[in-house]
Amino acid sequence: MAEQNENINLTAEEYEQQLSEQNRIRREKLKVLQDAGQDPFQITKYEQTHHSLEIKNNYAEFEGKEVSIAGRMMFKRVMGKASFCNIQDLQGPMQVYVARDSIGEEPYAGFKKMDIGDLIGIKGTVFTTKTGEISIHATELILLSKSLQPLPEKFHGLTNVDQRYRQRYVDLITNPESKDTFIKRSKIISAIRRYLDTQGFMEVETPMLVTNAGGAAARPFVTHHNALDEDFKLRISLELYLKRLIVGGLERVYEIGRVFRNEGCDTRHNPEFTLMELYQAYTDYHGMMDLTENMYRYVAQEVLGTTTIVYNGIEMDLGKPFERITMVDAVKKYSGVDFNEIKTLEEARAIADEKHVEYEKRHTKGDILNLFFETFVEEHLVQPTFVMDHPVEISPLTKRKPDNPDYVERFEFFMNGWEMANAYSELNDPIDQRARFAAQEEQFAAGDEEANHTDEDFLNALEIGMPPTGGIGYGIDRMCMLLTDSSAIRDVLLFPTMKSLD
Repeated sequence: MAEQNENINLTAEEYEQQLSEQNRIRREKLKVLQDAGQDPFQITKYEQTHHSLEIKNNYAEFEGKEVSIAGRMMFKRVMGKASFCNIQDLQGPMQVYVARDSIGEEPYAGFKKMDIGDLIGIKGTVFTTKTGEISIHATELILLSKSLQPLPEKFHGLTNVDQRYRQRYVDLITNPESKDTFIKRSKIISAIRRYLDTQGFMEVETPMLVTNAGGAAARPFVTHHNALDEDFKLRISLELYLKRLIVGGLERVYEIGRVFRNEGCDTRHNPEFTLMELYQAYTDYHGMMDLTENMYRYVAQEVLGTTTIVYNGIEMDLGKPFERITMVDAVKKYSGVDFNEIKTLEEARAIADEKHVEYEKRHTKGDILNLFFETFVEEHLVQPTFVMDHPVEISPLTKRKPDNPDYVERFEFFMNGWEMANAYSELNDPIDQRARFAAQEEQFAAGDEEANHTDEDFLNALEIGMPPTGGIGYGIDRMCMLLTDSSAIRDVLLFPTMKSLD
């Protein structure tokens, strides 16, 4: 303990020099073990019977019984013939009492030479110390793997955010809250799957390498397939292949997978992220709203034990009915501009100029409505809200509203001012879809690098016939951010995209 306290006063340069010295010493210790025929890297397995939290939570059942645990030594205090150490496994720390008379003189001497960060196996009996801490009295101690790099000691820690993302393995060891986030992420995805299974959905897999990256407004990554001598793109969406499966008669399908968009990084965007899309035949976007509302409640209850979540100090109630509002009404509510009264593109441009909303020459009236929404509305949508009925110009794969064909049956789901999901009554008219693709091609020619391209095979599938269908895409990473109170998307991605140090 005294040695650790002295480290507080070290300069950064002195600390680095000390680490280099520790690296050398650890390698020398390994060499001694190997020369003695005790190479820890030759051990192939260890019989781990229990984990730390399992023992602590069921102490009455385990008291006096023999258990075997394994993990990383995070603390060691040597006191002559008896010592204490802390072993950290998947579930957390466990104190271990190590006595020379219990494990033998030679193993005890070996234990004293072990380092913080070493992986060890402990066999012993469960007991409680005089201070009331549940512990294991070791009867056997084995070095399972030698740590040749010192961990950040507790006063310095792995606090550099960039380093935490680059060395996630160290972050998970030294920051328990980080490990908890990723355990929750796994539980969130498992809960989603359980819910969809109960609703009769089938999980499928579709291609990541595609010739036509459609289904979203995004710029794709391009790669080259040597054997076929052909360029491919990494998918930006899951949509068009999943709809092909609806055509094929698989009435309820979903996929959770990585998609790739050639865009920048910020607190809510990473070029590689996890998307879930699902499609259900014989329903519409209202069916998708009901499914979303029920699924979010289910997942929060399963993972957090409550339908009230707190993000950055703000409570969001998933237990109440989610608000439903049209995009036109939302823009009117927060900007005072009623786009029902705006009939022409010239009028839309004039009101945009008046309200200082920037637009491009290629933008239509519908694009300008969407710009108003982004400028005046999004930040206010903190509680769960469905924003419905988008302009047709920004929704090339969506069914028009029968009573108002300038708008489509689409919604975006918002929480905390973020878009969390995007859903449609899917366009199944192949003639209309071809015309929408043609409009997208014109936008691409005019400079919109995120416009969709015509997908002839998808059009052929629609001509075979697709039933009325509801579809939705969920940003899984943003969902994980909200449910784990994480401030940046990189905090919920085990290995986020980082600029090379070279």
